[in-house]
Amino acid sequence: MPVSFHKMHGLGNDFVLLDLRHQDFSIDPGVAQRLANRHTGIGCDQVLVLRRPVNDRQLASFEVWNADGSRAEQCGNGVRCLGIYLKMRSEVHADRLSLGGPAGVVEIECLDDGLVRVDMGQPVFEAHRIPVLLSAVDGWYPLDIDQQRYNLGAASMGNPHALLIVDDIDNTDVARLGAIISSHPAFPRGCNAGFAEIVDRGNIRLRVFERGAAETSACGSGACAAMSILRRANKAEQTVNVTQKGGSLIIQWSGDKKSVIMTGSATHVYEGTLT
Repeated sequence: MPVSFHKMHGLGNDFVLLDLRHQDFSIDPGVAQRLANRHTGIGCDQVLVLRRPVNDRQLASFEVWNADGSRAEQCGNGVRCLGIYLKMRSEVHADRLSLGGPAGVVEIECLDDGLVRVDMGQPVFEAHRIPVLLSAVDGWYPLDIDQQRYNLGAASMGNPHALLIVDDIDNTDVARLGAIISSHPAFPRGCNAGFAEIVDRGNIRLRVFERGAAETSACGSGACAAMSILRRANKAEQTVNVTQKGGSLIIQWSGDKKSVIMTGSATHVYEGTLT
């Protein structure tokens, strides 16, 4: 039977969205890889799957499949796309909704002009919960790569992130270093490897090599992790503009046990049919 899908993106981080609440379609790692293939499939960084909610407090639940067929626990840009999609279908009441995801419940607020605000939950810094198998020195994790030492920040936004502060992000070998850090044994579940250039305390430039998808145009959870790591190290204000290749996100975090709030755009590109 034909199955409808939607192509969407958040700052160029693109998705195939399958709403399987009322459609019969089986997805597994191989299917996710074929859908994500940009030459023989539809093409995307991640596949988003909407399913029926597990309780009446949530509008739906969702899954995230990476382009290599692996599963992701969180996806900030994808969550904003889900919010826009559900609003487009007139399922969002009072412009607020809750979704159940692999890392827990996310709270979404649809704003004007295609903007979406998401409560991404509290950042986690405990090494065993990220997880990272390194010993911190003054809050940073030393990691040797090709006989050179790098000091990484690390946090979990429901998914693991590492962060390296760089002087010039345009001349940083993100592909090489990102691949090494993302799959390094020091991160037993892998990680998204972020590279941040601090413009000033209210502005950073960011590139992220995503676990299972390589470098993407933007990474929502990566922006939240980067800001919270820098904020915790007193290198950023409570509100930071995070600029990535695909555009900018506003990330807010007051610290302590508060949630990280992400605001940014999401775009519906087209609807199609799988046969």
